[in-house]
Amino acid sequence: MAGEPINEDEALARLRDSDDPSMQYYGAWWLGRNRSQHPEAVPLLIEALQQRRPRDPGAGVEENAVARNAARALGKLAPAALAAVPELLAALADADDGLREAAARALGDLRAPEAVAPICMRLAGGPAVAGARQSASPRLMEPCEALLEALGDIGAATPEVLGVIEPFMAHDWPLIRSAAARALLQLSGEPRWAQPLLELLNDSQLQVRRAALMDLGAAGWRPAAAAISATLAENSLKLIALRGLIENGRGEPADEALLQTMDDLL
Repeated sequence: MAGEPINEDEALARLRDSDDPSMQYYGAWWLGRNRSQHPEAVPLLIEALQQRRPRDPGAGVEENAVARNAARALGKLAPAALAAVPELLAALADADDGLREAAARALGDLRAPEAVAPICMRLAGGPAVAGARQSASPRLMEPCEALLEALGDIGAATPEVLGVIEPFMAHDWPLIRSAAARALLQLSGEPRWAQPLLELLNDSQLQVRRAALMDLGAAGWRPAAAAISATLAENSLKLIALRGLIENGRGEPADEALLQTMDDLL
């Protein structure tokens, strides 16, 4: 069965089986989840990423599901997966917005500077264009949350990039505002961009509070530690966010207060 526990050799074998998308889907997931360093992993994932399929209800997986999982896996396999950047850039231009989202996140994970210009192009026009709702769909025209986060992760803090991101602070979706504030805080280090995230920690929606937690952690904003600890959310997520403050804290050692805050949540 596709979902049974497997090992690395079996995951690679399933990914080679281009006649069975369900097997490939799980194989790609396994390689990314387990951070495979096998020399065949990246080439096979690139082949799977190139495998665009129209939706086939009988296949048991959604349209481009294998390609999406391949993109997600490649993002987890740096530095070996840097060879996949050209194909991820091609996926960033795909008509499938779900695949564009997966490609953007992978390019951000890989810190690929080549992705900055095409991501900025996709975000051009701001909330009224890229951030507009699709017709008869709850989705936006572009996967703005993933694109904004990728810009912050890549780290190209130019005035042009900041100018593309800042208009999304006015988007009517709090998750988009959170992603924009995260990217601006990562790129500029200016405390004013932390304030919107701190405010979102008190949002009435748990989903929004969770996103703000993760975004503060990704930005490594150490002054947010107490607010993160006090957020009405799962302790497990708060610990992940606090760990993010340590890991992404611009090279600063963790102070005793931050470590104690983590201990208090355990």
